Amino acid sequence: MRILIIEDDEKLCESLQFQLKREGILSDTCSDGEDGLDMIRQQAHDLVLLDRMLPSLDGLTILDRMRQEQIMTPVILVTALGDLNDKITGLNSGADDYLVKPYEFQELLARIRCISRRPIGLELSSEISMGNIVYNPSLQQLTGRGGKQVLLSKREGALLEFFLRNPRQTLPRLTILTRVWGPNAEVEEGNLDNYIHFVRRRLKAVNAALTLKTIRGVGYCLEESDV
Repeated sequence: MRILIIEDDEKLCESLQFQLKREGILSDTCSDGEDGLDMIRQQAHDLVLLDRMLPSLDGLTILDRMRQEQIMTPVILVTALGDLNDKITGLNSGADDYLVKPYEFQELLARIRCISRRPIGLELSSEISMGNIVYNPSLQQLTGRGGKQVLLSKREGALLEFFLRNPRQTLPRLTILTRVWGPNAEVEEGNLDNYIHFVRRRLKAVNAALTLKTIRGVGYCLEESDV
């Protein structure tokens, strides 16, 4: 598991990185809002630990832009603002959880583990669109140009949904396996490649203006393309 910590308190960042590493969780850090949003767009993380008050761009604005761009990486919003209205605002902005400073590391760890156990299908059940396709997770139905439709298997649907919720991001193989198959699943290396092939066939069947690119040595990325 890899977490992105966007926090302008450098000492807190160092402490969190050290404690997370002891728990087997890798992390990247950023102290600026604009830079943090760029990292979210360009890199795949399993979760974002997001401070609300940041230089250049505040946490709520980052969260709002993420959701507008259909980047559905889970977010724990961390802030010293503990008023009920502040919590409601944060959660309504798209945060998956809200943690008030100061907090105990064990509580943060429990919340991280809770989110990591959440099946992808429970994150959001609404239809997801990208390019000229619409995917309905509850029906596992993919609709493309001209109303063409295909039904996906449960695993194909979970894989496509993960890419659609993280568009234009390079997703490492390990991250895909962890999020789609589960953190403790024993999966043969070639199994992912097989399902990537299946999803590409589904996209082609509905004339999707999308390309599921192989990023050699890293993983895969779903991008818009011309048909």
